Amino acid sequence: MTVWHPREQRPLARARYGAAVTSPAADGGQPVSQGRGAGAGAGPGAGAGPGAGVGFRPVARGLRWLLVTAAVLVGLAGIQLLVFTAHTGQYFAFTITSPLAAAFLGAGYWAAVPIEALAARQRHWANARISVPAVLTFTVLTLTVTLTHLSQLHLGAHHPAPTQAVTAAWLAIYLAVPALLALFLIRQTRAPGTDPPRTARLPRWLCAALAAQATALAAAGLALFTAPAHAAWWPWALTPMLAQATGAWLIALAVASAHTIWERDPRRLRPAAAGSLAFPLLLAATLARYPHQFHWHTPTATAYLTLLATMLLTGTAILTQGRPPTARSRAGDDIADTIGIAGADPHR
Repeated sequence: MTVWHPREQRPLARARYGAAVTSPAADGGQPVSQGRGAGAGAGPGAGAGPGAGVGFRPVARGLRWLLVTAAVLVGLAGIQLLVFTAHTGQYFAFTITSPLAAAFLGAGYWAAVPIEALAARQRHWANARISVPAVLTFTVLTLTVTLTHLSQLHLGAHHPAPTQAVTAAWLAIYLAVPALLALFLIRQTRAPGTDPPRTARLPRWLCAALAAQATALAAAGLALFTAPAHAAWWPWALTPMLAQATGAWLIALAVASAHTIWERDPRRLRPAAAGSLAFPLLLAATLARYPHQFHWHTPTATAYLTLLATMLLTGTAILTQGRPPTARSRAGDDIADTIGIAGADPHR
């Protein structure tokens, strides 16, 4: 619903967005176009394009709550894998004998907390959208891994009841979350409204770095996921199940990197940038914790460390590009949140 802005705010809104803004007419409060191309003395509604008076698409309530719930769940999974790394046989859905492998998965879960929590806080769908395709990809792939290796889960009377409960919760989560997320995504994309216009662009060097990052992540992830029995090239030991679980994370990160290039507006990328910073820092901590399990003198180890540095660089650059706006810029954002932008181009 369009909320008309005061007259004194119109110049700032037009200067910031370069688009026509709707305002009450002098003859009784009907909207008229105030932007470029509007004829002098035009009547009510004159000059308004097909998108006139259409508001920005908000994050739907159901999707927002699903993101909040997911942030809590991945935080708990991170505790299971990073805090109780040596006790996955008791506190996790399946046993992980390699502490470094468990810590890698735990780092992924904890890095997902800021992505999903920050996305849930966004007002506009365009600023939260970066989180959803990657999370959907990860949950679908992890469900596939779970069902493929169902015999390795802690199911059956020979496991303690609390461990069975954790395993049942794991199955329920990965059966429910992908379906709910896909449903909410479809509803969200069909909701009325448009995206706020892009306010900045990623520099070319950053897009190139992200493209290289996405390519490397996708190649490694697909190799682990499709050929888990041949994962000896990875810089630490992996069972076939862990190879596929690790590959699921890498593929999801590749999706996020490619999606970042598509969005290309730092304002829309803050959740992903926060995760891109958290993940390599957490993984560096896991290497410091378990240095003897990492194959340092292999080409793959060098590529892995280079990838972590690249993720740290791209995440920092995006956050720097999308740093909090000045007072004047914030005022323009607040105006845009409460007015209809007629003919605003969300792909600008």
